[in-house]
Amino acid sequence: MIFANPDLDLILPELVLLGGTLLMLMVDLFARQNGRWLTHALALLVLAATAGMVLAQGMTLTGTAWNGAYERDVLSAVLKLAICLVSALCLIYSRSYLADRNLWAGEFYLLVLFAVLGMSILVSAGNLIIIYLGLELMALSTYALVALHRDNRRASEAAVKYFVLGALASGMLLYGMSMIFGATGSLDISTIAATYGANETTNSLMAFGTAFIVVGLAFKLGAAPFHMWLPDVYQGAPTAVTTFIGSAPKLAAFGMAWRLLEGALGGLSESWTDMLSLLAVASLAIGNLAAIMQTNLKRMLAYSTISHVGFLLLGLIQGTPDGYAAALFYAICYALMSAGAFGVILWLARQGFEAEDIDDLKGLNQRAPWAAFVMLLFMASLAGIPPLVGFFGKLMVLKAVIEAGRLWLAIAAVVFAVIGAFYYLRVIKAMYFDKPEGADAMPAKDRGLSIALSANGLAQLGLGLYWGPLIAWCLRAFS
Repeated sequence: MIFANPDLDLILPELVLLGGTLLMLMVDLFARQNGRWLTHALALLVLAATAGMVLAQGMTLTGTAWNGAYERDVLSAVLKLAICLVSALCLIYSRSYLADRNLWAGEFYLLVLFAVLGMSILVSAGNLIIIYLGLELMALSTYALVALHRDNRRASEAAVKYFVLGALASGMLLYGMSMIFGATGSLDISTIAATYGANETTNSLMAFGTAFIVVGLAFKLGAAPFHMWLPDVYQGAPTAVTTFIGSAPKLAAFGMAWRLLEGALGGLSESWTDMLSLLAVASLAIGNLAAIMQTNLKRMLAYSTISHVGFLLLGLIQGTPDGYAAALFYAICYALMSAGAFGVILWLARQGFEAEDIDDLKGLNQRAPWAAFVMLLFMASLAGIPPLVGFFGKLMVLKAVIEAGRLWLAIAAVVFAVIGAFYYLRVIKAMYFDKPEGADAMPAKDRGLSIALSANGLAQLGLGLYWGPLIAWCLRAFS
């Protein structure tokens, strides 16, 4: 025990993250532009210290703080470790890109760390107010990140769209929470779960609030038909920002979905599982079919995200520990795959050249064989091709859906996954079978980026061949 107050011991990772962020704010205040590497290194050190504190607490530590408002369990620990890892990878990938565009500023690192703090609070929330505070801290930071390139009209437009639709989603979620509070008289998740079944009026009001909560979650996850913000934001934001918002926040959104749906509204599972089924099918259909028509790689990956959110929702439908573990495994694997795919774009980009069109990758194998191979690993893993980890993520989710007695959902998911493989294979074809066109985009001479991206790419194969420890952690989170 470090503090006399045991509640403070449970939130040590958040205290380390907040303290490190404030320290970095002071350091950056006096750092010159050519000394920005110190801010970069300190941000990575803060993330490493936060992850280290989570591990130091132990993966089996459980407990609540402040009368249940904060929960420390295996799920929150796994998600925090994954969020710190993915966020650190995003920072490493982004350094050269930001420096080439005069965006390498302390604001980027501060906003990322504050977003990570919001995610950390979100996945440990045991109270509706704490969920909302964590969500808004994450959301407000990402809104500002999208608008980081203030002189870019497309980035500013994307930020406005993101803010307006994000505010609408937050309003929907908050209204649903108010209905739950009106029905139960409590904001505590465990109390809400115990209140279900008290009387018919309470159950009806909770069902009404659940509908708004599901809509708010669908907006935040980017599930169809509430996905309209996602392609424009992914394309309009600087690629360094897209890399971050397309990966780590999905882990936090999964944690929020589980806390709200299973933790608080588990008694209404018959209602929200049907809604999630419809959202999953719509996401799989719209995401995969729309991605086929895209020529912009960032926009294609945005629609790909929508389809992967459909798979993530399928894992939540079963409502059992095995189903949730499959969804958690899929969320972690997708965050690594998505960060890596956008990371390759950052690797190839240089000043005056964004490398964000599929045609920019034509003949990449002839110009940069290793970059083409790493991108092939990410594309094949996203497509679900064995023996890469993306295949096993899809397989586990489909297994959970079949065990839930929803064979039609599994068949629909397989059909759309086969359709979705086309646009991933199109990228691979462009790299290996087409002749080079346009600018001669070569990988950036950033050793850190090259090493991190290569490690992430090879991890797709390594985790595919040896995924036992990761799935064991995921199963332990719900046991």
